[in-house]
Amino acid sequence: MLTLDHLLLALTALSALYWLGAIVCVIAFGRRRPVAAGWTPPISVLKPLLRNDGRLYDNLRSFCEQDYPAFQVLFGVQDAHDQAIHTVDRLVKEFPHLDLRIVVNDRIIGPNRKISNVANLCQEARHEILVLADSDMRVGRDYLRAVVTPLQDESVGLVTCLYRSRPQPGLGATLAAMFVNEWFFPAVLVGARLQPLRHAFGATIACRRRTLAAIGGFEAVADYLADDYMLGSLMSQGGRRVVLSPYLVENAGADRDLASLFFRELRWTRTFRIVRPLSYFMSGITHGLPLSLLFLLSSGVSDLALTLGAVHLGLRGAGGRVVYWALGLPVPRGRLWLLPLRDSLSFLTWLLSFLGQSVRWNGRRLRVDVDGKLHPLPEAASSPPHPSTSPQG
Repeated sequence: MLTLDHLLLALTALSALYWLGAIVCVIAFGRRRPVAAGWTPPISVLKPLLRNDGRLYDNLRSFCEQDYPAFQVLFGVQDAHDQAIHTVDRLVKEFPHLDLRIVVNDRIIGPNRKISNVANLCQEARHEILVLADSDMRVGRDYLRAVVTPLQDESVGLVTCLYRSRPQPGLGATLAAMFVNEWFFPAVLVGARLQPLRHAFGATIACRRRTLAAIGGFEAVADYLADDYMLGSLMSQGGRRVVLSPYLVENAGADRDLASLFFRELRWTRTFRIVRPLSYFMSGITHGLPLSLLFLLSSGVSDLALTLGAVHLGLRGAGGRVVYWALGLPVPRGRLWLLPLRDSLSFLTWLLSFLGQSVRWNGRRLRVDVDGKLHPLPEAASSPPHPSTSPQG
């Protein structure tokens, strides 16, 4: 008869196998290098903005410093008094030779107001190739050359990028960076190894205007919370390939307190559960440390449970070093002491994600249907929007 001990033993063992596979996938990705071909079509970069988090100038400036022959950058806001406008004005003066523009447009096409902002920017874009990136991303000078290269192949509908998070001071910021680097990053690589990538990430979405129009444009995803996921999904359903570039962008958002971190991750986990229910349910086995702890308690601190717990500590400890090598980041100080807290928080949000359909999105409370569509709750209908769509957005 299957007992709780047997179940936890099986889950803990499967988790160990998952992390072994994840380490292999991370090593393979870390050995890849972005290839920048000589193909350099003109590009319109779309940057939806909302307020200034203190790092906005450096983030946006990195998109203006591109080693690329012809590109424009369109910055979008929906409020003429948005603080981000001052940052854009500074960049326009600093780079007079570049095609930089601020677009102020309060048109709303759906409950996902960030996508309304992006759709308004798209109307002003001059070029066929579009590159969309969240406002909290920072890139190197070779970014545009790298991400546009796969679009030479007409079978490619969309190019997307993973991102890394450089740890910032503060417990909340450190835990947020660990989530991106040590859970999200390897999980995506494992998923991409098991099946073709059919979704995108808000860190970067590069596509042709005509292929975007063929799936209904940005208007097709204006009702969805996971708009980046849906853009990739619609491209794939339309017969176009979604390519994961080996180029890594860097998340450079604001520091986070523990409360905002919790609600942000709960929003992301509920979004993931809705758009990919089976994959999300199976992701429960990625929480090896909490599972091994539960097995330890259930088994009465058996030798087998102690051994598996030690295996998981070793995998997470050594695996983390491999992850930070692949990401090109230093290993955070005190990381080993934070692992139990970080993994317990992830396990808790995984459990809580099954207990509701509502999410908090920068002051707005919204309900997400089983098909992933957004519905503002009455008390939050007039709250301000938020511009980011990545899991850490």
